[in-house]
Amino acid sequence: MATSFICGRVSVGLRNSGSRRAISAAAKVLGGASGLFASHGFQQLQQQQRALSLHEYMSIGLLKESGISVPKGMVASSAEEAYSVAKEIGSKDLVVKAQVLAGGRGKGTFEGGLKGGVKIVFSPEEARDVSSKMIGKKLFTKQTGEKGRICNQVFICERRYPRREYYFAITMERSYQGPVLIGSSQGGVNIEDVAAENPEAIIKEPIDIVEGIKVEQAVKVAQKMGFPPNLINEAAENMIKLYNLFLKYDASMLEINPMVEDSSGSVMCMDAKLNFDSNAEYRQKKIFALRDWSQEDERDRQAAKSDLNYIGLDGDIGCLVNGAGLAMATMDIIKLHGGTPANFLDVGGGATAQQVTDAFKLITSDKKVLAILVNIFGGIMRCDVIAQGIIMAVTDLDLKIPIVVRLQGTRVDDAKALIAASSLKILACDDLDEAAKMVVKLSEIVSLAKEAQVDVKFQLPI
Repeated sequence: MATSFICGRVSVGLRNSGSRRAISAAAKVLGGASGLFASHGFQQLQQQQRALSLHEYMSIGLLKESGISVPKGMVASSAEEAYSVAKEIGSKDLVVKAQVLAGGRGKGTFEGGLKGGVKIVFSPEEARDVSSKMIGKKLFTKQTGEKGRICNQVFICERRYPRREYYFAITMERSYQGPVLIGSSQGGVNIEDVAAENPEAIIKEPIDIVEGIKVEQAVKVAQKMGFPPNLINEAAENMIKLYNLFLKYDASMLEINPMVEDSSGSVMCMDAKLNFDSNAEYRQKKIFALRDWSQEDERDRQAAKSDLNYIGLDGDIGCLVNGAGLAMATMDIIKLHGGTPANFLDVGGGATAQQVTDAFKLITSDKKVLAILVNIFGGIMRCDVIAQGIIMAVTDLDLKIPIVVRLQGTRVDDAKALIAASSLKILACDDLDEAAKMVVKLSEIVSLAKEAQVDVKFQLPI
C-alpha cells in the first residue's frame, strides 16, 4: 500500500507537469523525524517528483524583481563568459556556484575531479579557471546519485560577509490548512539536522491564506529568529515580500538558506530555492518557460510532450490506467498480491490511440518492466480507443513481455472485439483482482526465465 500512497502524494492532479526532485528541507522541518511527512514514509521517496524547480540564479532574479535584497550576480554559460561577468561585477571577492538542480552542491564532486560546486575566487581569471572545470561536466552529489547531473551554467556573484545567518522558508502544509512561515536562528547549515536535534530552534507561523500575512506576524517571526532590534522591521519587510512572491507565482515551497545580517548591517537573502505547483502551469507561463529539461528525467520530458501523467517507480510491473484514483488503487492491488509497480501512469479521460502508444513507449523504456497491466474504466475515455492504442503499441514496438488488459465501461464490447481480432497475445481479464494476480504471476515467470537465461513464450488460452 505504501508505494501507491507515496506516489499519490506526488501525483494528484498532475496534468501538464514535469520534473522530479529531492524532498525539500522545509518538508523535513515540518515533519521532523517523526512528524507528518515521516509518518507516511515521505522522507524515503526516491522517485520522480512533479514540481517545477528553478535554478538558483533564476530564483534570485525573481527575488530581485520583487524588491528583495540579494547579492549582485550574473550567470555564465562558458569559461570566457564567466571571465567577462566577473569583470563586470567589479569585485575581487566572488563566489562561483554550479547551476545544478540538486542539493549538496558544495560537497559534490565533478567528473574531472574538482571538489565542490560552490567555490570562492579572488579574480576574474580564477573565476574563468574554476568555471572551465564546472561547465559541461557532471556534478555528483548525494541527491544526484551515480548518474550525476550536468552543469551547463555557473552563477557568479559578489561575496558578502554575514555577521549572522538565519534560515527562512514558506511552504504549504495541510496540517495548517495553508501556508506556513518557517524560521530558525541556525541558518547556513543542514536545517534537517537542526530540526532533528533541536526542534525548539524551529519557528512555525501559519498564515491565513484568505486574510494574508500580517505585519505583526512577520515581526514576531523575525524576533523569534533572533534578528537584532534595529533589523526587525527590515527582516519582516523582506518576509512579507517573499510571501507575496510565493503567492503571486503559485509556489509550493520557497527556501532562503541563509537569510543574513551582512557586514554592512542590512538583511539579505544569500541563496534561494523555489518550487512551483505544476497545476498552475496554465497561468504561470513565464515561470514554466524557465524549465531546464537537461536537469530532468528524460521520461518526464516525453510524458510532458505526450500530455501524460507519469512517475517512474522501482518495481517491475508497468501500469497504464485512466484516472489518478484508479491508478493508485491499481498499484495497491498489485502490492497486495506480492508485485511491485514500475510506474504511475494516468492517461487521463480523453486519451487518443497515439497517446496510449506513447504511454507504452514510456513504460517499456524502463528495462526493469517484466509485465504490463492495463486497467481502464471507460467513462469519458472509450475502451475501443484504448484497445486501438494497445494494438498499435504492441505491433509497432514488437513487445515481447506479457500484457494483461482489464477493460470496463464505454464500448467495452467493441474493444474486446478489436483485441480478439488482432491475434496478438494480449491477455484479457474482466475482474481487477484476477488481472492483478495474473500480471504478478507473469512478472515472476519472466523474472525467473531471465535469471535462468531461457526464452519464454506465452500462448493465449483456448
